[in-house]
Amino acid sequence: MATIHEINAEPRKDMGKGASRRLRRTGKVPAIVYGAQQQPENIELKHLDTQNYAKHEWFFSAILDLKLAGATQKVLLRDMQRHPFKPEIMHIDFQRVSENEAIRIRVPLHFLNQEKSPAGKTSGVVISHAMTEVFISCLPRDLPEFIPVDLVELKVGDIVHMSDLTLPEGVAIPELKLGREHDHAVVTAQEVKIEVEPVAAEVVAAEGAVAGAAVPASAQKAPPGAPGAAPAAAAKDDKKK
Repeated sequence: MATIHEINAEPRKDMGKGASRRLRRTGKVPAIVYGAQQQPENIELKHLDTQNYAKHEWFFSAILDLKLAGATQKVLLRDMQRHPFKPEIMHIDFQRVSENEAIRIRVPLHFLNQEKSPAGKTSGVVISHAMTEVFISCLPRDLPEFIPVDLVELKVGDIVHMSDLTLPEGVAIPELKLGREHDHAVVTAQEVKIEVEPVAAEVVAAEGAVAGAAVPASAQKAPPGAPGAAPAAAAKDDKKK
């Protein structure tokens, strides 16, 4: 059974930019609900409540029970405008849901058992989540709150594509109908290789020459008979003395 997510709203009478500014100053968020072949309704929500709703994943991907004027409407969040730099929600759009009409919405992906997979247990492997949500189509009754992605068998070099996802019954990914080129990667597991540059022969030779030049001439032992070497006999006489 799907989880019920209730949000509270009130009818809004004043319209226009000036009215919206005044509404925000009182701690409210202007909003609108439309669709399902009914007239659009201007509504308002408490800003604090809306901020709390927006902390949850379900607010953006689940069907919501909008409580308005003693009645309940099934809606989806379609747009939420935020202030460019202030922590303030400026406006929200809700769309009514018809039970017999397919909806298109993005739902989050939940990655499971990654640390138990062969790739997850291998050092030097980077597992990348190229996508964290996917755009699906289904009837409202079939809408999942998320799609699980089980990575328990993920190996080094594997790529999980959208077509590899296990979708609930009645759920489809419209983009896959456009061709194989739209079957995007969801997860990749790649080994990171550290390349060590070989040291050039001329660099080794130059370092050897520098090391030889650093030894003082007095410390270098001359071979017997070479210019500057002490005669062997003289060396023995010095020892007797």
